[in-house]
Amino acid sequence: MLSIGINLGFGNLHGNLSDQGMYEGDISVGVLADKLGYDAVWVVEHHFDDYSLCPDNLLMLANFAALTSRCMLGTAAVIVPWNDPLRVAEKALMVDTLSNGRLLLGLGRGLSRKEYEPFRIPMDETRDRFDEAAAMIFEAVESGVIEGKGPFYPQPRAELRPRPRGSFAGRRYCVAGSPDSLAAAARLKAQMMSFIVRPVADLMPEFTRYRELYEAEHDEVAPPVSLAVGMYCHEDDEVAHERQLEYVQRFFMSNVDHYEMAGEHFATTKGYERYAENAKLLRAVGLEKAANNYAATTLWGNPERILGQIETIRDVVGDFELSLTCAFGGMPYDQARSSLELFARDVMPKARGMRVERVAVGS
Repeated sequence: MLSIGINLGFGNLHGNLSDQGMYEGDISVGVLADKLGYDAVWVVEHHFDDYSLCPDNLLMLANFAALTSRCMLGTAAVIVPWNDPLRVAEKALMVDTLSNGRLLLGLGRGLSRKEYEPFRIPMDETRDRFDEAAAMIFEAVESGVIEGKGPFYPQPRAELRPRPRGSFAGRRYCVAGSPDSLAAAARLKAQMMSFIVRPVADLMPEFTRYRELYEAEHDEVAPPVSLAVGMYCHEDDEVAHERQLEYVQRFFMSNVDHYEMAGEHFATTKGYERYAENAKLLRAVGLEKAANNYAATTLWGNPERILGQIETIRDVVGDFELSLTCAFGGMPYDQARSSLELFARDVMPKARGMRVERVAVGS
């Protein structure tokens, strides 16, 4: 059965809404998703900017643990180099305990120079920091003990409390796109998370490479790829298209600004060579065309149209999970909730019934 959750970005692009009001709005969407039967609520970690302001997603998920009763609760993701691995492991075990085993633990490396500079961490170190700390965190939440030999996180052996209430097997995720990140996700036996900014057909080499590495490392078929995709559902196709374009383009421009996606600094930053190529392409095609290309990757329209779009993803990708970004770009929260309700009523039952099989790529 296709797993369908939502992804909350906690961005304040509303113009005249306080941060308190934005928090209340995004939280209301997450609580509604639980009531409507969505499988998971995912929360990002970002700092310092209207683009997204949720500096501690595990803290936010502790709040959701009290406000929800059935959905899984995921970090999309804890940005490992910004956090001490011991504290990540402790908080993850605490949230898992408070939520009765509902935590999905997603880890990522981060991309924004605007966020890294205040943390005083050179971006050249992020690959090595992630590889060292992510292994420590996943082992700690499994065993209840954390230790490390450094060089970035020398950690004396410590027993963590609360103790693990159960295994995190099947609940590990890593944001991955670059070759090194794909290898790390496979090595850590984590599901690959991908934030879709290009057509899924263009991303298949990355998905296939992850599956190959996972099978070679663990001698078993890789788990579903988790796809985070923008979504706006409305019974009127024209209304859906008009609103989707408005909010997606606003979100895209905020994304470009926050990550400096057209910047030339990626070319001289260790571990971010892939983004240097993307930045060069963005400068070549221009922001307007790039925004339209990004909008074309989202799910939009009436329920029938969106169901067809999901079927297309299934036909291309095979086994996958779906995480819907459903409140973005300053979208009014009444529209976000209505879209979520319509999707749950008229799209989700049919989408869940799709035949989706594990994809084996090894010889």
